[in-house]
Amino acid sequence: MNVFLGALGFGIASGALIALGALGFTLQFGLSNILNVAYGAFLTLAAFIGYALVGAGLNPWLAMLLASLATAVFSVAFYESLVKGLIRRGASVGSLVIATFAAGIVLEYAIVSVVGPQVVSYGVQPGATVRLGPIAWSTLQVITIALAAALMLALHLVLTRTTLGRAIRATAVNRTLARSSGIRTDQVVRLTWFLSGLLAGVAAVSLALTTESFDFTFGATFLIVIIAAAVVGGIGQPYGAMLGGLLIGLTTEVSAAYLSPAYRDVVAFLLLIGMLLFRPTGILGTHTRRQSVAGSLES
Repeated sequence: MNVFLGALGFGIASGALIALGALGFTLQFGLSNILNVAYGAFLTLAAFIGYALVGAGLNPWLAMLLASLATAVFSVAFYESLVKGLIRRGASVGSLVIATFAAGIVLEYAIVSVVGPQVVSYGVQPGATVRLGPIAWSTLQVITIALAAALMLALHLVLTRTTLGRAIRATAVNRTLARSSGIRTDQVVRLTWFLSGLLAGVAAVSLALTTESFDFTFGATFLIVIIAAAVVGGIGQPYGAMLGGLLIGLTTEVSAAYLSPAYRDVVAFLLLIGMLLFRPTGILGTHTRRQSVAGSLES
């Protein structure tokens, strides 16, 4: 029982960060109908920007904020310079996936050319142990869990209580109708890519802070479980991403405790395959018809 509860604690900690990353990923898909495989490179970029800022003497949490903002700006620039241009030229969904995959590789090796292939570490101490019954977390884990929960709550309030949230939801459901209703859909999509990059930055730096070391493959590895979480929860569904992230985190950590840490990704993919076989739309997904990629831009 103690092994299970200990794994449960680690599962909550990792699941919160996976959920945060999956939330940013699914926001992009929900608004643009684009599977942005370069999202993993965004995570790597954020982790190394944060590492450079901490190395320059900044407080880790200030470094997280600045790295997240930089990643958010880069996310918008990526959409405007590559994705939007390809859509205007009539690129298919498959072509867009290949293009983002190629762009992600280019970005990762651009990072390697600057920082090198070596393994690095933030070197931040985890702090004292905080216990909740038999569940034990480090102070650093508690802070990252609280931060992830606060950001997810903030996004929930934005989506449900603000004019911007209503505009985002309307644009995701029917872009043409939203545009006809006076919503500036192009700006909504641009802002959503900004929010997505911001969430990617926070998730990446939080994970890098709680990881002993990482290298340029950091984002690609993290992307595996993010995609699994997004699909399990219902891709394009923000609340599904949150639920899927927690489910993947709990499942992988419990399996690691009883089997081997080497099977974490295997378990995540088994869960993904099972969901695709028995409920392809995910836990919170629906069978509603999605707009085409070509319809994602203003004419």
